[in-house]
Amino acid sequence: MTPAELSSTVLHAVRRAVDAGELDVTVPARAVVAPPGPGGCGDYATNIALQLARPAGQPPYRVAEVLRPYLVGVDGVADVVLTGPGFLNISLGGAAPAALVEEILSAGTRYGHADAPDAPDAPDAPDGSVVRLHCPHDLRAVVVADAVARVLRCRGALVRVTAEGFDREWTAALGVRVDGVGPAPVSLPVTVRPVPAPADPLPLGRDAARWALLHPAAHDRPRIGDEHLAQREGNPLFRVRYAHARSRALTRNAADLGFAAEPGPVPDAPQELLAALGDHPRVLAAAAAHRAPDRIARHLVAVADAALPFLPTVLPRGGEKPSAAHRARLALAEAAGTVLAGGLTLLGIDAPDHL
Repeated sequence: MTPAELSSTVLHAVRRAVDAGELDVTVPARAVVAPPGPGGCGDYATNIALQLARPAGQPPYRVAEVLRPYLVGVDGVADVVLTGPGFLNISLGGAAPAALVEEILSAGTRYGHADAPDAPDAPDAPDGSVVRLHCPHDLRAVVVADAVARVLRCRGALVRVTAEGFDREWTAALGVRVDGVGPAPVSLPVTVRPVPAPADPLPLGRDAARWALLHPAAHDRPRIGDEHLAQREGNPLFRVRYAHARSRALTRNAADLGFAAEPGPVPDAPQELLAALGDHPRVLAAAAAHRAPDRIARHLVAVADAALPFLPTVLPRGGEKPSAAHRARLALAEAAGTVLAGGLTLLGIDAPDHL
């Protein structure tokens, strides 16, 4: 069950409770599901009970109690636990990771884009209107605007980027582009104005410079230094690219051993990794809605940090022969690499197969 399918399942539970007369509410258009927060449990959590409490005229916890039986009996849902004021924490069945992995591998690096089947509703759907981004004559602003435009386009939007000034070397060095140069139209406020970089990032090269400018939130001052070039675990960019390269190496190593990836149950799959992979479409949607590519950068770090301890367990050890479990673990590793590659591409950063 993918996150989008689980969201539909939650809405169906609300509809059943309404039809049974246990809740008197209008069924919402969407139910948000996300990895559980502090104090939560299971694979996903939803705050739908808190959302419906006021219109239902009941406490959130009571609404959650009403909805729980309609979720527990659904195929693919193993258990539902109530926590806090009324959060529904949902544990999925053993086949759920396989469905998620299959979805990611089927969509490829477009997993989470607006045209992917599991993507949340695009906040900037192509209705003929154009999202206009304008920024000052500042390198970080132009890089952030470029990344925001990439994310918005992946969500189905038409985007035009303009800047008050633009140096041609920025295109050659960092791959950024704008559609027009000049002052902002009177009707258009400056929408992209992050804290400027304290130093010139161009000596870092394209990938490290873009990461240095995009990883911090727009209101944070970026650090411009050689730490972004370090090939060690203390460098988040290195961890992200290394996890991607390791996943690709596992595919090559498995081919040498005569087997390939095949989604299936992974009993020892890290829940943090599954949750991060399943959360990718929501992160892309939020990054587009808030014009915040830093959310993608931090999400990629979370995916990499969850994947790296798992990757050494993928291949057979010693005299082991490749089994269905190895093929399923390889598929999960490839899914992690796919998400990392797709996210880096949206940030305008290369995802090399070899490091």
